[in-house]
Amino acid sequence: GYDCPATEGIFEYAAAVGGATITAAQCLLDGKCKVAINWPGGWHHAKKDEASGFCYLNDAVLGILRLRQKFDRVLYIDLDLHHGDGVEDAFSFTSKVMTVSLHKFSPGFFPGKLNVRGTGDVTDVGLGKGRYYSVNVPIQDGIQDEKYYQICETVLKEVYAAFNPDAVVLQLGADTIAGDPMCSFNMTPEGVGKCLKYILQWQLATLILGGGGYNLANTARCWTYLTGVILGRTLSSEIPDHEFFTEYGPDYVLEITPSCRPDRNEPQRIQEILNSIKGNLKHVV
Repeated sequence: GYDCPATEGIFEYAAAVGGATITAAQCLLDGKCKVAINWPGGWHHAKKDEASGFCYLNDAVLGILRLRQKFDRVLYIDLDLHHGDGVEDAFSFTSKVMTVSLHKFSPGFFPGKLNVRGTGDVTDVGLGKGRYYSVNVPIQDGIQDEKYYQICETVLKEVYAAFNPDAVVLQLGADTIAGDPMCSFNMTPEGVGKCLKYILQWQLATLILGGGGYNLANTARCWTYLTGVILGRTLSSEIPDHEFFTEYGPDYVLEITPSCRPDRNEPQRIQEILNSIKGNLKHVV
């Protein structure tokens, strides 16, 4: 397709990304670490029979399948701007993997198409034995850290209590961050980091993946900050001198300031979504 061209070397690159996620998952299986990271991973749109959305394979699915060799219940959490449709699709019929996705939901916004209802509405809950094991949180443009964290914590608290996972796969696409060309959410790395800290306090085997992020300097800032969160280290605000230093101008600091974009998320609609999710999770056993 137009978004997944067969460029030279893509097989080797895709194999490296998929292999890295499988290797990271194996490190968790072997007890070599409690948290494993593959920032180039998080290719959450690819399906079993097609590449999609810049994703040539679905390394998140491969990682989950490897974790399932030891961990009975795996929780997949997707905090990318886009719906994690490929991962949800792969596990939509099972109760052993629960998928949770917080994402922008709007007519025509990927993975939806023009005049076609996209995936990831709150009513998309899974199928067959997997019914109610898919959790979708549709969000509108302009959301900032505080409200996003409130939504994330509320949902994940209910999910954890209902599903009782043995391991976690967490996709942390950086296209939610202010300044991204998607011009949608208005987050900062600190806001995403707060969600990450909430998940890490469960102290489960956790596989962390990257994802989207089209302002490359801000994506590097975000994943650097989140790596510091994982390690429990406070990083210097100053960007160190290196080959790509000029890409971080004009301020050359780690922090990202949100824009003045309006928040389109109405409190009443958010509460309706949360109530619906809570009701659905009552069916999880």
